[in-house]
Amino acid sequence: MTVYQSLYQRLNKMGLSEWSQQLQHIIPEKLASDGHGKMHHWQQTLDSLPRLIPSHTELKDKIEIGNSIDLNEFDREHFIGQLKQFHPWRKGPYDLLGVNINTEWRSDWKWDRVLPHIQPLMGRKVLDVGCGNGYHGWRMLGQGADFVLGIDPTLVFVMQYQLMQRYIANQNHYVIPLGIEQLPADLNCFDTVFSMGVLYHRRSPLDHLYELKACLRPGGELVLETLVIEGNNGVSLMPKGRYAKMRNVWFFPTIKTMESWLERCGFKQIKCVDINTTSLEEQRQTDWMIFESLADFLDPEDRTKTIEGYPAPIRATFTAIKPKQ
Repeated sequence: MTVYQSLYQRLNKMGLSEWSQQLQHIIPEKLASDGHGKMHHWQQTLDSLPRLIPSHTELKDKIEIGNSIDLNEFDREHFIGQLKQFHPWRKGPYDLLGVNINTEWRSDWKWDRVLPHIQPLMGRKVLDVGCGNGYHGWRMLGQGADFVLGIDPTLVFVMQYQLMQRYIANQNHYVIPLGIEQLPADLNCFDTVFSMGVLYHRRSPLDHLYELKACLRPGGELVLETLVIEGNNGVSLMPKGRYAKMRNVWFFPTIKTMESWLERCGFKQIKCVDINTTSLEEQRQTDWMIFESLADFLDPEDRTKTIEGYPAPIRATFTAIKPKQ
């Protein structure tokens, strides 16, 4: 894909030419292996979007790309219909050419909670694991990151990234269709690695922590957000089946247990920097994500519990440092 040509060149400059060569085969193969049969339609829709240069791009305090005047003679309602072909829009919000893409998640709220607690991103090389459509990656660029690589195996999210990249046209941020297990071992090159909303989907949380650590340079910072439960050190919840109607969920640690896991995996300067109960205002159904959302996942008689009777979602964010030696 031409959108990734500059990525391959960037990786070559970072001394990752072998991985660059591999990705030139892997990325097209991943984008062609569309199990839902929608890729051809997405590509056609992407190609048919208005071709224009936005009047401005704001990434620091919000994501705002151009305005409604930029659309000029293009039909606004038709444009909205084109954007909705990439449903579901989960991470955002985006303001694109005057269209407010009101996503399921207020990802900007999470970013506002996390940003004050992490090392400044100015000039840093960042890996965002499970990045979705790359919303946080754009905000990282707004904070001065030098290079952001997002990975997510969900193809519709990768196509949403490509849609935004069509108008933002920034060669320092990429989203590629890979999971962390498909990265080369011991990259040891990123200054900051984010893993937000991923750990509880991994069968082995400790293996995931080791994978994240292997991507960091010595002295680099891990920023990890995950679902947690209340309780003492050594305690974690493993749901018997689904949790909040989610499949593929494994372990929800207590805060002390999470800190112990990080320490056991060799991280230092471990801090829990934020604890937040997910609200119905932060995760909800919208015109841009019409499937079930948080209100459907909680017990209607007791919002402190999931529909299965487990504690309602509490998310905690941790920072930790990979030792230099």
